[in-house]
Amino acid sequence: MKAMILAAGMGNRMRPLTLNTPKPLLEVGGKPLIVWHIEKLQKIGVTEIVINTAWLGEKLANTLGDGSQFGVTILWSHEGEGLETAGGIINALPLLGTDPFILVNGDVWTTMDFSTLLDVDLSDKQAHLVLVDNPPQHTKGDFILANDLAYTFEQDQLGEALTYSGVAVLKPKMFVGLENGKRPLAPLLKQAMQQQQVSAEKMQAIWVDVGTPDRLEQLDQQIKQGVIC
Repeated sequence: MKAMILAAGMGNRMRPLTLNTPKPLLEVGGKPLIVWHIEKLQKIGVTEIVINTAWLGEKLANTLGDGSQFGVTILWSHEGEGLETAGGIINALPLLGTDPFILVNGDVWTTMDFSTLLDVDLSDKQAHLVLVDNPPQHTKGDFILANDLAYTFEQDQLGEALTYSGVAVLKPKMFVGLENGKRPLAPLLKQAMQQQQVSAEKMQAIWVDVGTPDRLEQLDQQIKQGVIC
């Protein structure tokens, strides 16, 4: 199974920290955010990792190289100008192959054991999302979780409103035939939800959307103090 880490964002909310450093290379607990993901994936045997880049992408590639220092093989998908989430996946399809892959946002941090993602069965689904309790900065959530499926709010399904964690398992088939270019992921997921093609689970672990310098600093201190690890 392969994985893709999304690392092409400009990190505008993290400025000035991201003026000269790509957001996934910002450190917490003594190592870059993206390295936490790479190490977790390597630990569960996922050793082929696609990473997309745009803003300061050359710094990411120079720092991480071919992945051998982490015991993995990194396949680089350089975009030049960021293509958003779905656009980045479409651009990377030749590297991802045809089997389901793990998707991880490069700007989140979690204690989740990714090994459970290896057991996700997408035989009759297009995607599997890991959802979390709504953080203070996003109280309304993104989707409804009910009976192990994700629904849009427009479907009026009774369930729990939760936030997408940035961790998922996706079928490449979901993107085949779509034109290259800027394209967000949410509309494609919502379209699949209308057909009950998106399974979901609620994360039972610590999760942080490292979206601002304050949250980055708070997470860094919590890890260093052993509050979370």
